[in-house]
Amino acid sequence: MRTLSFASAFSALGLVAALSTAQAATAPQDVQAGTYQVETSHTQVTFSLLHFGFTEYSGLFSGATGSLTYDPAHPAASKLNVSIPVASVQTTSAKLTDELHGADWFDAARYPAATFVSTKVVPTSAGTADVTGNFTLHGITKPLTLHVRYIGAGINPMDKAYTVGFQATSTLKRSAFGVKTYVPMVGDDVTLSIAGAFEKQN
Repeated sequence: MRTLSFASAFSALGLVAALSTAQAATAPQDVQAGTYQVETSHTQVTFSLLHFGFTEYSGLFSGATGSLTYDPAHPAASKLNVSIPVASVQTTSAKLTDELHGADWFDAARYPAATFVSTKVVPTSAGTADVTGNFTLHGITKPLTLHVRYIGAGINPMDKAYTVGFQATSTLKRSAFGVKTYVPMVGDDVTLSIAGAFEKQN
């Protein structure tokens, strides 16, 4: 039993050591240039809006796919293309989650994906940029600007893939995309918070 305990302890210490080396301390200018793919399992899109004037209510989309072309020496030339399955929407209410799939809201059967394709990248400081692109939701495409902040980069100790991560925020009016149910009782202004992880392909 003692041997097992020591083995478990050393295993745990090894994991801690591996994770400690994964701290993404790479400076923005030192991120590896190349083509990246969305790391789906660790990319999340959270949305929040005012619910009947009482609370800021949040939900989540997952399952994103897509690509990023990035060169820290030329950040303005970066390209981002992301698709998010609308049916992935989740809230803390099973009833509401089911309603959001329907025609009164996202109509996931008719419009199965939300997409963002960048058209312009404007660096705003070391590690931040405004990324403008065409955002399509509910069959309607309009320009949207993401305010992006670099988080870190390095080798992921779990899958050994070189990974870079960003956090992005934006706001939109859902009615502009044809999602008008209960406006204005349920807020029209939607805040997006995006955790984006990308794995290097070449």
